[in-house]
Amino acid sequence: MDDITELAAELGRRLQVLNAHVTTAESCTGGGIAEAITRIPGSSAWFEAGFVTYSNRQKTQQLNVPVELFQTVGAVSREVVEAMVQGARHNSQARFAVAVSGVAGPDGGSPNKPVGTVWLAWGIGDRVISEQRFFPGNRDEVRRQTVRAALEGLLQHAGAEIANRG
Repeated sequence: MDDITELAAELGRRLQVLNAHVTTAESCTGGGIAEAITRIPGSSAWFEAGFVTYSNRQKTQQLNVPVELFQTVGAVSREVVEAMVQGARHNSQARFAVAVSGVAGPDGGSPNKPVGTVWLAWGIGDRVISEQRFFPGNRDEVRRQTVRAALEGLLQHAGAEIANRG
């Protein structure tokens, strides 16, 4: 079992303890997070939905991301991934959500957002936590590192919820 599959399996165990579901909103990973989760037998008990919104139009149509954000801050931004995660959580009714948007390469980078720039956001109930990461490597490596980081963040937040139950 590879490391990403192990992370997804552990996420499933934690979500089942919490009797909670997760949803994904993905751009640069093209459904890779949802694919990793659904590798796990029985994931239908805790995986609600996956939104692959590669275009800005679909981010708006499926996840309610305001069109103005694309003109003001761009698709690879804190504001957009936070809107994506909120839209995914709202539209799926899942307690946990993750959203990612980034520049996987080999093209599309800029001085302000070079290849490897990725924004991630996690939604837990009404809370949203986001962070920008820079992943080295080629397109596949950037995407794989993004999937891993998304799952690690979900694990961290699910683990904190379990610990808070005490």
